[in-house]
Amino acid sequence: MTSIEVKSRSRTIKSYSSNELTPDSSVQELINELSSDNKISEHRLRLTKLENGKQVALITHKTFVENGIPESATKIELFVKDLGPQISWRTVFLVEYFGPFLFHPLFYYVQSLYGVPSFPHTDTQKLAFAMVLLHFLKRELETVFVHKFSNATMPAFNIFKNSTHYWILSGFNLAYFVYGPAGRLGILKYVFHVNELPTGANNALFALWAFAELSNLATHLNLSSLRDKDTKKYVIPFGYGFDLVSCPNYFFESLSWFAYALLVGNWSAWIFLFVSTGQMWLWAVKKHKRYLKTFGDDYKKLKRKIFVPFVI
Repeated sequence: MTSIEVKSRSRTIKSYSSNELTPDSSVQELINELSSDNKISEHRLRLTKLENGKQVALITHKTFVENGIPESATKIELFVKDLGPQISWRTVFLVEYFGPFLFHPLFYYVQSLYGVPSFPHTDTQKLAFAMVLLHFLKRELETVFVHKFSNATMPAFNIFKNSTHYWILSGFNLAYFVYGPAGRLGILKYVFHVNELPTGANNALFALWAFAELSNLATHLNLSSLRDKDTKKYVIPFGYGFDLVSCPNYFFESLSWFAYALLVGNWSAWIFLFVSTGQMWLWAVKKHKRYLKTFGDDYKKLKRKIFVPFVI
C-alpha cells in the first residue's frame, strides 16, 4: 500500500492524505481528489515534489512513476498550491484580439475625434484599415477553430497584462495615428504621416501581406494537426516553413506586419513591428531550445534556423 501525503502551500487548501492511489496512478487522479475535498477548481491546483531543495511541478497527465517517483515507493510526500482564480486560454485570446475591433472602426469612422470636420481617407488608409481587421478576424477564427492549448487556463489577472499589447499597441496606437487627416502642418505632419505610394506599390505590399497571412495560417493548421489526440504531446513539426525554421508561424506573422509598416510608413506601425517581433523572437528562442532539449540530436541534425530562414 502506498501512502501519499500532500502538504498545503496555500491557506485556501487543506493538507491531504490518500491511501487509494499507487505510483502507477496518474497525477490527475490525485488532483481530482484534492479538488473535490477542497471544493475548488482543479485548474487552480499545482502539485509539486521537493527535489534538490526546489519545488518541481508534476505533469498531471502522467503517472507518479513517469514524474520520477520510484515505483517501489510506499510513502510519497507532495505539495499543493492554489494558483488563484483562473481563466481559459481561449477566452484570453478572444478578448485580446477583440481590442482592435473597437479602436480601428472608432478612429476610422468617428472623424470628429481628430478635432476637424469630416475628411476623406486616402487609398493607403483604406487598405490599412482592411488589412488590420482581416488580420484580427483571422486571429479570432483561429482561436475558435484551429488552436489547441497545452494548458486549459492561466491566472485570471493575466488577461489585463496580455491585452495591453493588442488593445494599446495594435489597437489605439495604430488606429489613432494612421487614420488621421492628411495635410497637417508642423510636427503633426510627422506624427500623422501616412505614405502615398503608387497603386502598384500598394498592391505589391498587400500581396506580400496576404502571402504572409496565409502562410501563417498554414503553419497554425499544421501545428494543430499534430495535437489531434494529445494536446500535451510534443512532436517535431515538418512541412511548409518548418523545414527551414523552428517557428515559421512567428516569422510569417512578423513578415505581415513588416509589409503593413512599409505600406503606411507611420512611426506607430514601426514601433508595433519592433515590439511584436522582439517578443516573438524571445518565444522562438525558447521553443527552439525546448525542441533541442526534447529531441536532442534528432532535431539538431535538421539544422533549422530559429526565426528567419537561412539567417538566424
